Amino acid sequence: MLKTRIITALILAPIAIGGIFFLPPLGFALFTGAIITIGAWEWANMSGLSSPGLRIAYAAAVAVVMFALLNVPAVVVLWLAMGWWLVCFLMVRGYPAGSERWGSVPVRALMGLLVLVPAWVGLNHLRTGSLQFGEVANNLLVILYVFCVVWVADIGAYFAGRAFGKAKLAPRVSPGKSWAGVWGGLAAVAVFAVVVSELASASLQQTLLLVVASLVTGFVSVLGDLLESMLKRFRGIKDSSQLLPGHGGIMDRIDSLTAAIPVFALMITQLGWLATGQW
Repeated sequence: MLKTRIITALILAPIAIGGIFFLPPLGFALFTGAIITIGAWEWANMSGLSSPGLRIAYAAAVAVVMFALLNVPAVVVLWLAMGWWLVCFLMVRGYPAGSERWGSVPVRALMGLLVLVPAWVGLNHLRTGSLQFGEVANNLLVILYVFCVVWVADIGAYFAGRAFGKAKLAPRVSPGKSWAGVWGGLAAVAVFAVVVSELASASLQQTLLLVVASLVTGFVSVLGDLLESMLKRFRGIKDSSQLLPGHGGIMDRIDSLTAAIPVFALMITQLGWLATGQW
């Protein structure tokens, strides 16, 4: 299994790096849109649409929605995402209570739209926007930054959880996660934000605000992971699909990012560091 995971990662890594960091804005939108569409195909199964035709139809519907939102102000969608993740916090915290309200197939399908589409909108807002943070004006770096926040939070949570993880975070959703892991991950994110601010020659105020924004993003990324775990547990499946040998599915790899990206994009826009750009 380890060998399979490594081979898959070695194949996918250059594709992901090339698609995210070396494509022009339109190519970036198409590339990330394709990833989200595959994620939608997987979400269809998690929502209870198990037949191949319905899964393809759902993925196509998500792609159509993304295309329809091309000229809609990104901030509108990002505010919707912020509200959605607040609702998700209540859903995950209460599980299995409340599942009768969201457990139907149509509602779970709608949930997929609220998870996947804002992630795509947020990514493209980061890609096309005009960034100014400290002495950094390269918006590709801010995309890399939000990815790193999620990875740093995950690594910090892993080590803190192994060392101190007795109190479980959400045992009915994801038994392996602990509160110690959350705090350890957030501590690592705070240190990372300070280091990045120093490298960017940011002011003290910018540094403090970036730490706060990064902590919120790190916490929300955990929520993205928990939401997918909750849906898979409700559906009775282990992975979102088997598309990535040794890794499960696309959603298993981007669940945290789907929450982190729109929330971070909204915060740095409201802070005045990112202005809406043009295609």
